[in-house]
Amino acid sequence: MILLVAVLCGLVAGWAWARAQGRAYQAPPLRSSWLILAGFVPQLIVAYLPATHSLVPGWLALISLWASLLVFLAFLWINRRLPGIPVLLAGLMLNLIVMAANGGWMPISPENASRILGEDVARYLAIGSRFGQKDILVRVEDMHFALLADRFLLPAWSRYRAAFSAGDIVIAGGAFWLLAKPAGQNQQA
Repeated sequence: MILLVAVLCGLVAGWAWARAQGRAYQAPPLRSSWLILAGFVPQLIVAYLPATHSLVPGWLALISLWASLLVFLAFLWINRRLPGIPVLLAGLMLNLIVMAANGGWMPISPENASRILGEDVARYLAIGSRFGQKDILVRVEDMHFALLADRFLLPAWSRYRAAFSAGDIVIAGGAFWLLAKPAGQNQQA
C-alpha cells in the first residue's frame, strides 16, 4: 500500500517537476523491466489471489516468495545507477535480512495482528502461522531484527488495514525518488 502511494506521488511530483521546467515528463529508462512482471507474478499467485493463496502449501509459497524477491533484486541491480534505485535496493536488503533471520517470512507481532484483524479474530491465530500475504506471527521477544519487522501500521483513520516495515518505508522513498526526478531530467533545483 505505501509503495503504491509512493509510486503515485512520485509520478505526480515528476510530472509537476517536468511541467515546471517546460518539458514533458519522461519515465526513467529502466532496463530489463520485464523482470518486474516476472517477479510480481509468483507473489500474485501465492500471496494476493484468494483462490490460490490457501491452496499453495507453505513451503512452495516460501520458495515462490523468495524467487520473486531475488528477481526484484536482480532488476534493481541491473538498474542501480538510476536515481532512487540504490535506496530501493537498500530497502529490499533490509526486508531480506529480517525475513532470512525469521525463517523466510516477514515477522509480525500478535499485537499488530490484533490491531489489523481485531482481538476476536487474532486470538485464534497460532504463533508461527502464516499471517496475511507474506507474514508469519512471531512474538517480539522471539523475533530476530525486530526493528525491521512489519511493526508499523497505517493510521487508524485509514480504511485499509496493513502493517509495514522500515524496509518498506525505504523502498517507498526510493520509488518516489526514482519517479519524481528520473535520470535525464534537468537536475537543477
